[in-house]
Amino acid sequence: MNKLDTALNYETPEGIVLKLKIAGPLARAYAWAIDFFIRIGAMLAIASLFGYFGKAGIGMILVLSFLMEWFYPVFFEVYSGATPGKKIVGLSVVHDNGTPVYFASSALRNLLRVADFFPLFYCTGLISMSLNSEFKRLGDMAAGTLVVYKEKSNKLKEIKKYKAKQPPADLRVNEQQIILDFAERHQSLSKERCIELAQILYGFTGKRGSKAVEEIYSYANWLAKGK
Repeated sequence: MNKLDTALNYETPEGIVLKLKIAGPLARAYAWAIDFFIRIGAMLAIASLFGYFGKAGIGMILVLSFLMEWFYPVFFEVYSGATPGKKIVGLSVVHDNGTPVYFASSALRNLLRVADFFPLFYCTGLISMSLNSEFKRLGDMAAGTLVVYKEKSNKLKEIKKYKAKQPPADLRVNEQQIILDFAERHQSLSKERCIELAQILYGFTGKRGSKAVEEIYSYANWLAKGK
C-alpha cells in the first residue's frame, strides 16, 4: 500500500506500476443498492410483459428472474468492467493484477454472493472485508478480484505550478514518484488533507504545515521538468 493513500501498487513484468485505489464497503454498498433497484424495475417490467401469457408467461418470468439475479452482474462486469450501479459510483471490478475481469472469475465471485450474504444482509461479506486491507469479500478472495475506483480524467495529473527547487540528491526513484503523486493530486485534496499528507514526507522536506506543502510542490516542479 502507498503511504499517501489506500492505493495498491502492482508492478507488471514489464516494470510498469499500476495504481489500484481499493473501494471500501460503503461505496460498494451504495453501488449494490443502485443495482438492486435497477433489477427490481426490470423485473416489474418483465412481470408486466409476460403476466398475460398464463403458465408459459410465469415460466418465462422465473427463468428471467434467475438470469437477472445471478448473471446481471456477470454480464456487465465482463462486458464493461462494472455494473450500472458501480459505474454511477465510479467503481470497477478487476483481477488482482489490474487486468480486466473475465467470465470465469466474474461468475465465481457473483455465485459466491450467497455465502457472503449469510446469515443476513451480507454480514459475512462485511466481516470479511473488514478483516483484510484490500476489502475483499469471500467471492473476491476465491476469484482473485478487486473492486477499485476507476481512473479519473487527466485533469488531476496537472502539477500545480510553483517555483522549482532541487530536491535532496539522495532521493530514490520511488521517493521521487511519491512527491510527483502528491503534487498531481492537489486538485482533489483539501488544504487540511494536503498538510496532513505533507507531514508524512517530513523526512524529505524537513518542514511542517503549509511550508512542507510548498516545499513538495517546488520539488515536484523540478522533477517534472526533468532537471
